[in-house]
Amino acid sequence: MIFDILTLFPEMFHSPLEHSILGKAREEGLIKVDLINIRDYAEGRHRVTDDYPYGGGKGMIMKPEPIIRGVKAIRSEDPGAWVILMTPQGISLNQGVAKRLVRLSHLVLICGRYEGVDERVRGLVDEEISIGDYVLTGGELAALVLIDMVSRLIPGVLGDEGAPEDDSFSQGLLEYPQYTRPREFEGRGVPEVLLSGDHQAIERWRRRETLRRTLQRRPDLLAKADLSREDMEILEELKESSGGG
Repeated sequence: MIFDILTLFPEMFHSPLEHSILGKAREEGLIKVDLINIRDYAEGRHRVTDDYPYGGGKGMIMKPEPIIRGVKAIRSEDPGAWVILMTPQGISLNQGVAKRLVRLSHLVLICGRYEGVDERVRGLVDEEISIGDYVLTGGELAALVLIDMVSRLIPGVLGDEGAPEDDSFSQGLLEYPQYTRPREFEGRGVPEVLLSGDHQAIERWRRRETLRRTLQRRPDLLAKADLSREDMEILEELKESSGGG
């Protein structure tokens, strides 16, 4: 998977991309990240990339020419590159979006700044993505979130091929509680079923706890989840036991 990042601040990506899982994935050639400074495509001695908005208003707007030149340069090498504008106006990034994007081979992420980008940039992008209903200083942090989400779905990145499927939201629900050593800590022990060696019992317990945690913390997810008849029966039991039936 190739990630091309169009940004005014490429140095913001260095540390996150050099450590932990992303750093290892780059070393092993599972992902390739190219940082492209938008200023390299600006004209003039000062390489200006922003200007005042037509019609007045506060702040500055990123000029279209440098961004569009950068995108065209990338597409001249790979016409199939998928171009994404990181913006609060885009669709919400979720696990489903990440699973769709991981099927592509080349993503180009445009990181906006200031009050946004010139509207004409949007005519060149394939989609717009947001990481939440809040405002950040720029698109760099959002781009890092997307890179992390997509990369961990690439076979080999996490080592354990089944690991991504066990995470929260991978199946549309929250993950069950996890425990490790010590067996008891400050009077709180590990559930006995996890020590039993009975794998079927453990799977049943985990599914029940997944449903319990989702019901308690994110009940909105249940309406969209693919639930079996057994899941529905468990949910009814949980609601009755909590007095919510």
